[in-house]
Amino acid sequence: MIFTLLPAFINIRFLDIVDILLVAFLLYRLYYLIRGTGALYIFLGILTIYLLWWTVRLFEMELLSEILGQFMSVGVLALIIVFQPEIRKFLLMIGTRSIINKGSKSFFRKFWQFDDRFSLNIVPIVNACETFSKNKTGALIVITKENNLEYYLETGEIIDAKVSENLLENIFFRNSPLHDGAVIITNNKIVAARCVLPVSEKPRFPFHLGMRHRAALGITEHSDAIAIVVSEQTGRISWFKDGAMKKNIKPVQLKEYLAKEFML
Repeated sequence: MIFTLLPAFINIRFLDIVDILLVAFLLYRLYYLIRGTGALYIFLGILTIYLLWWTVRLFEMELLSEILGQFMSVGVLALIIVFQPEIRKFLLMIGTRSIINKGSKSFFRKFWQFDDRFSLNIVPIVNACETFSKNKTGALIVITKENNLEYYLETGEIIDAKVSENLLENIFFRNSPLHDGAVIITNNKIVAARCVLPVSEKPRFPFHLGMRHRAALGITEHSDAIAIVVSEQTGRISWFKDGAMKKNIKPVQLKEYLAKEFML
């Protein structure tokens, strides 16, 4: 009925509607990735130039059209360079949420036997974080999923030991040479300590939070890992996932979050 009210020369197919919805979704996800960052204003600037280019072409302003056309010809390369971090995050988001990566119930994982999930021993991690919180001992713990963070492992000291409460407490002891940096846990093993992580560049990051929190947010922006921070100043526990942060969580909440993420 709606389509009959449109002019005869407008032919809208069902696939056209799907096309529009998909483009709208991709633009929304792009905005979600770059909101609150300087990249948003760069994107708006490029969009403004693109619209201006089409406008001058419409009015046949040849000189200006030629100048803007030369700029637009290298636009794709410029976009890749300027938005490299955002493109990385977008591709990571697509990859980690695709049908190929939905766990052992996925047909592809069953066919190729890609089921590498594991049941994390969460008790020593939660107990250690609770002790750190009571003693106001600063700690940064990263637990990997699909991405094992090989690049960041190389920045620290390889340990390759079973996760235990005592070992975590010894690593983050104030006088320990390993207490600075992050501990990275993979498949129930503390793979490395004193690892250097990328820090988040979000401009609206709370000013009272330190570099541990920025690093935890940064690694979850660049990977699918989970990060846990215990503040050295307040003893409060924070949880980081997908570039988002939950502050001041209790040990029982931490246990629930870890169980939801890693227990089979």
